[in-house]
Amino acid sequence: MSQTALVTGPTAGIGRSFAHQLAEQGYDLVLVARDRARLEAEADELHATYGVSVEVLAADLADRAELATVEARLADPERPVHLLVNNAGFGLKKRFLDNTVDQEQAMLEVLVTAVMRLSHAALGQMSERGSGGIINVSSVAAFLPRGTYSAAKAYVNSFSEWAAHEYADRGVTVTCLCPGFTKTEFHERMEVGRGSAPDFMWLDADELVRTALKDHAKGKVFSIPSPQYKTIAAAARIIPTGVLQKFQSLGRK
Repeated sequence: MSQTALVTGPTAGIGRSFAHQLAEQGYDLVLVARDRARLEAEADELHATYGVSVEVLAADLADRAELATVEARLADPERPVHLLVNNAGFGLKKRFLDNTVDQEQAMLEVLVTAVMRLSHAALGQMSERGSGGIINVSSVAAFLPRGTYSAAKAYVNSFSEWAAHEYADRGVTVTCLCPGFTKTEFHERMEVGRGSAPDFMWLDADELVRTALKDHAKGKVFSIPSPQYKTIAAAARIIPTGVLQKFQSLGRK
């Protein structure tokens, strides 16, 4: 019997790479994003390429009512989800006070609330079944002082690390993926150019997802792709916050 993976934000970038690599491994898929047309086009391509079953759920994860439909799908014992990939997200280019509080709230809903609620729904079924996995896509920004985006990702890191240990004895593997700058639509939607960070800092989405899936299979709690970001994450623990904060405009131009 084939297994099923639910991926949020699967129509571009890291999420799309997760969808394709999981389909290649034989997973049936549940795809979740706001744009139904893009979801259906992606579903058709995945089914045609890999022969897997693909279900589409159009939902805005910043909307609690629409988020609830995804929670219900994860909690359905008749249609088990074996792997949840909490990938959906976005960033805000401007500083905190230059954004509206509603913009900040929407980002918090997607980056924190959705991750928490979807994980809660998935963990209930997975722990009862005695097997399952969650991959939460965080960011190296979680280790750095970069405003509310970093604060949200720090929550994802802390929550993931706790959940990994809390539910390991119930057969559930939780991995927190912490990429850095990645060649995707993420920065394009923020109107941030590739020149905003040095070339060596930009990662390939397919490579980092391949690494994340291997790390998850090994039961690793954190997956930090590439030597440069492993170094940054380690250095952030010893460099004073005031010094790190001077670099917060990197990747925002």
